[in-house]
Amino acid sequence: MVTFDPDSLRRRVAGLEEELAQPGFWDDQQRAAAVSAEHARLTRRLDRYDRLNREYEDAKELLAMDESLADEVAQSIAPLRRELGRLQEDALFSGEYDAGDAVVTIQADAGGTDAQDWAEILLRMYLRWADDRGFPTDVLETSPGEEYGIKSATFTVKGDNAYGILKAERGKHRLVRLSPFDSAHRRHTSFAQVIVAPLLADDVSVEIDDDDLRIDTYRSSGAGGQHVNKTDSAVRITHLPSGIVVSVQNERSQSSNKETAMKILRSRLAERAEEEREAELARERGGVSMGFGGNAVRSYVLHPYQLVKDHRTDYEMGNTQAVLDGDLDGFIRAYLLKAAGNGS
Repeated sequence: MVTFDPDSLRRRVAGLEEELAQPGFWDDQQRAAAVSAEHARLTRRLDRYDRLNREYEDAKELLAMDESLADEVAQSIAPLRRELGRLQEDALFSGEYDAGDAVVTIQADAGGTDAQDWAEILLRMYLRWADDRGFPTDVLETSPGEEYGIKSATFTVKGDNAYGILKAERGKHRLVRLSPFDSAHRRHTSFAQVIVAPLLADDVSVEIDDDDLRIDTYRSSGAGGQHVNKTDSAVRITHLPSGIVVSVQNERSQSSNKETAMKILRSRLAERAEEEREAELARERGGVSMGFGGNAVRSYVLHPYQLVKDHRTDYEMGNTQAVLDGDLDGFIRAYLLKAAGNGS
């Protein structure tokens, strides 16, 4: 089993500090920036571990002094255990882009208005999850549904290992419930697709031929004031060979939206290459698919019983409302452990 190893981490930080102190370190600015970023990231990780360790030792000392405080100490330790579990996730990341930021796209799939409502519910769920984790988010685009909900939305999530963590959410998500849009109030099944890509740094090269692009501009919808509503500032870029479509409308200028859309397109193409690499590795090792296909990776059943179940790991929760309010860490950890076990 992969575990968090603070001693190994300290040795790596020490090695990076030696490299940082070398004469001429900044001569290769791209290499220097990567080393500095890794050093800062690992130092933050160690600082978190040391703080958690101190708080745990303080709680143990308090309990030894007065056993009547057992309930209070147990309550104080609960969030420490939760944060330690998140820290242990760090040992599960080995992909090229895992440590960096992520760009997430949610698309309504089969199910009509219910699917568009479901896409909006998922958007809320992920934004709440990110807020709980302390990850800043930025919604770049939302396309409203014909009657209710959204056809699609794209947002960024920034923070240590954001992409590595959110890879657990890639794939189709299935909702089963009594439809609020059915006058007979029958049970409906609807789907939404979650696409997670690494938010690439500007110095990462992904080759894109201009002839492979179709670029459309259109009038932004939703919030943004009079200026946004009266200009064709929104940009939609279609990458013809892959069929990937990226839309951005949150900036006021068309050029800014185009620049952001191209950055997301590069990220999506990198993500596609990453998925293909992982699928090939799984085939070579005889491992199981971790969800890059047409079947739902997770089901959220609200009727006739309440259960959220991940079909890749069999992890499940009966408190569906808590999950829809962003309680996803159990699902994510189960996925990461299984993916690490598969060697992908």
